[in-house]
Amino acid sequence: MKKVLVFLLSITASVMNASTTRVLFIGNSYTYVNNLPQQLYNLALTTGDTIIFDSSAPGGYTFQLHTTNATTLQKINAQPWDFAVLQEQSQIPSFPPSQVASDCLPYAQQLVSLIRQNDSCTTPLFYMTWGRKYGDASNCANYPPLCTYAGMSQRLRESYLQMCDENLAMSSPVGVAFYNSRMADSTINLYQSDNSHPSVAGSYLAACTFYASIFHNSPIGLSYLGGLTQTTATFLQTIASHTVLDSLSAWRNGNFLANATFSHTINGNNVSFQPNDTYSNGQYHWDFGDGTSSSNSQVQHSFLPGSYIVSHTVTRFCSSDTVTQTITVGNPTSIKPNPNNSTSDEIVSVCDAMGNTLQHIQQLDQLSKGVYVVTFKNKNILYRKKIVLM
Repeated sequence: MKKVLVFLLSITASVMNASTTRVLFIGNSYTYVNNLPQQLYNLALTTGDTIIFDSSAPGGYTFQLHTTNATTLQKINAQPWDFAVLQEQSQIPSFPPSQVASDCLPYAQQLVSLIRQNDSCTTPLFYMTWGRKYGDASNCANYPPLCTYAGMSQRLRESYLQMCDENLAMSSPVGVAFYNSRMADSTINLYQSDNSHPSVAGSYLAACTFYASIFHNSPIGLSYLGGLTQTTATFLQTIASHTVLDSLSAWRNGNFLANATFSHTINGNNVSFQPNDTYSNGQYHWDFGDGTSSSNSQVQHSFLPGSYIVSHTVTRFCSSDTVTQTITVGNPTSIKPNPNNSTSDEIVSVCDAMGNTLQHIQQLDQLSKGVYVVTFKNKNILYRKKIVLM
């Protein structure tokens, strides 16, 4: 009986932790060959997670073609998506930077804009593809980096990360996983006979890389093997896990989420606040702890002597973060931020919510409704309180 109870509890815990994630794939044959979305679904299902997926992936399609494709646009707007995977035509991002700037980057930006117009909480996830097995012979003469697998892979990596940076998006570094797999064991063939499209092993490696990128969990040990031997599947699971999870920030995975940490510099009664957030877009809110606030990203504020709890909140793409710090300005020995005294003590000064000092205030009942910062005196101790009169 005891063993049955433990088993039932483990099932209950698994179901309670299960999640549903909605993923839209926008790409071409690198996406539909071997049914990459289905493989990702099968991997997630082994952990109790469900992926609801759809795709628009006509053969040879570019980002530019997708921006005007009726099916792609309809699927973007079909529902709120958690992730929208974006895969460019396999060669375009490896071309010279000037050509990528004209033929790729504007359309990547347009697709991301359409995705966020449908749901600002959707995470764009760029599908970083791989270099062709022996480089791109058809374009080698015009652009020497494409003459080799390593050169083509490097250009793809650079361009996809540029797209991430320009669009505040994440990447799934499948191309880097290909490289790491080839370096670790060249006997596992990740390509079909055209030396371009993924073999079953290549698509399985891509699915494992997406699993790690989306769930931030290691695929090592997942029971779905994608038709491969246990040994090969475990090797590819391990490659994907280390490629993604050892370097999340390198793949811009979560880099653009809200970060409210900040530093400050005190100069007399003036304090300059500098957010550590990397990006400038988003909503900002500063509460200075003295009844005043600001919605600017970087601020300078003048305080009366005392200690204040300053709160900074950043909101971006449905992520929010709040950080507080205690700031002491002036002589901390004579001003107490959290006294146990009553408001019947002597009023020394009163500031309204705009920071203006009010004159000749001796009793709180002289004030109208509003928010005030009041300095009181109790014996020889000054202390400050935020007062809200309703």
